[in-house]
Amino acid sequence: MNFNRFKNKVAIVTGGSSGLGYSIVEEFCKEGGKVLFTGISDRGIEVEHNFKKEGYNVTFLHGDMGLEEFCKETILKTIEIYGKIDCLVNNAFSFTAKGVNATKEDWLCSLNTGPVAFARMVQFAVPYMKENGGGAVVNISSISAYIAQIDRWTYNASKGAVHQLTKCQALDLAKFNIRVNEVAPGWTWSNETDKAADLDGGGREKWGPIWGKFQILNRMAQPIEIARPTLFMLSDDASFITGTTLDVDGGYLALGPEGLGESTVNAGSK
Repeated sequence: MNFNRFKNKVAIVTGGSSGLGYSIVEEFCKEGGKVLFTGISDRGIEVEHNFKKEGYNVTFLHGDMGLEEFCKETILKTIEIYGKIDCLVNNAFSFTAKGVNATKEDWLCSLNTGPVAFARMVQFAVPYMKENGGGAVVNISSISAYIAQIDRWTYNASKGAVHQLTKCQALDLAKFNIRVNEVAPGWTWSNETDKAADLDGGGREKWGPIWGKFQILNRMAQPIEIARPTLFMLSDDASFITGTTLDVDGGYLALGPEGLGESTVNAGSK
């Protein structure tokens, strides 16, 4: 395995202060890359400081991806600091999960920080990627793009839009040597799942085995298990892959209504 795939490469990772985004930033830097990452909270300042102590070349930019001006600022700041853009990971997303009672504001929040921001980030990055001879984009979607879930009109529809957006972007940008792919995680430990698990005080110890049964592997993913496949899609190892969805879901979408059954119910080990 080549552990230096991103030497002298520059990436933007939105929502890189925690969870999956954090792992993507860390793994990209471990392989020699430079990263500008965004976040909506000041936690990113501490994350940047800690990464720099590890010797990583990172820059944190605080702001809301739902704001078009911040999308532009993110691109321009990356060019100002690093001079180019090789890779873009659209990860930041609003977990606005509302159903029949969703307001127009709920819809706009979900769409603006999701598919609209994903689209605008790519649009603003394209001129610089073209100038650089090409690039790679990964849009982080979800299994929720393909299935029905209770009270999730806003979230699932927005993730579904990302799925179709990815294909259209890939088609239009191939002539510029820009690949666009989608990574769709299954149940993964994150800030949102941790909050849900802590609602009744049960935490990961209680809810991990319960939610784990939704996957063939009988457990939930750790963020690094999504980050590494994402890096594969960004790398030259995936040079002939575009317009494709990589489902990193532990077998969620393959599992039928019968569930795990007795033969696999105790198979999970992590």
